Amino acid sequence: MSESHQRQLLEQLSDGSFHSGEELAQLLGVSRTAIWKQIESLRSAYHLDIHAVRGRGYRLADSLELLEADQITEALTMQQHKMLSQLQIHVSVDSTNSHLKKQMLQGVDSGSVCLSEYQSAGRGRRGRSWVSPFGCNLYLSLYWRFERSMTEIGGVSIAVGTVLARVLSEQTAKVALKWPNDVMVDGKKIAGILVDVQGAADGPVDAVIGIGVNLDLPAHASQQIDQPWTDLQQQRGKTISRNQIAARLLGELLDAMQLFQHHQLASFIPGWRQYDLYHGEEVTLFHPRRKIRGIHKGIADDGSLLLEVNGKLCRFQSGEVSLRGGGE
Repeated sequence: MSESHQRQLLEQLSDGSFHSGEELAQLLGVSRTAIWKQIESLRSAYHLDIHAVRGRGYRLADSLELLEADQITEALTMQQHKMLSQLQIHVSVDSTNSHLKKQMLQGVDSGSVCLSEYQSAGRGRRGRSWVSPFGCNLYLSLYWRFERSMTEIGGVSIAVGTVLARVLSEQTAKVALKWPNDVMVDGKKIAGILVDVQGAADGPVDAVIGIGVNLDLPAHASQQIDQPWTDLQQQRGKTISRNQIAARLLGELLDAMQLFQHHQLASFIPGWRQYDLYHGEEVTLFHPRRKIRGIHKGIADDGSLLLEVNGKLCRFQSGEVSLRGGGE
């Protein structure tokens, strides 16, 4: 069954009510046997809990709010609309970053956005996987072409982190940033950023900026995460609209990329420092070649990490910061 048919079927089931096999078959123009096979496929591929009751049909154990392009774009300002060249929403991709990178090579326009209900191979930093259960979190990637050199866009993840922290702060308290690009709430990870770049050293540079936000992680998915985590549902105690937060984040991200194009990091540094999680703490920096202990002194104007090591202030462009003896 095609992705469009899969989407149609999910739209019908998303209300959590029973729908007969005959009704679904007529709607999609397929046989009842094809519907049964597709239901089995949805269960298997996406770990969806779909009940089947003779004489009543099929229903999801819990209702779903699927992402809707119209709802998202209607919430954008006129200026944000101009910057958005296209918005794709998929049932499933390997990862939104990988999907956009492939399309970028085929000539997709800067300002293209990819959202997906599910990622079969979601990617985190340093080769880690990003746990991506179906229809409950946010997986978003934006392709942006910067008319700047590779060096000049080095701090783009700092800018994106600042935007993400600000948007999440509208929904919950205790939001903080952990260098270089993790968003935390009450010391637990709630969101992450992955930036893939390519281009000439002196520009232009093509960047695919991926964001994953935990909105309401199901138990079966949370067991796969090997670090302290949280989601907005836990923090708020009530459900948030996925379309609402997707629109808010996308609009802010588009504005931020235009601002970064003209002014680089200068406009974002104060925001980052406001949310800096470990400022003044003794931390371990896991550098590609060694571990370095020091006092976290925030970030420099170029986005690099400042550590006081044995009384000397040092700058680092890469690595991962932790309060613990092992990597977080």
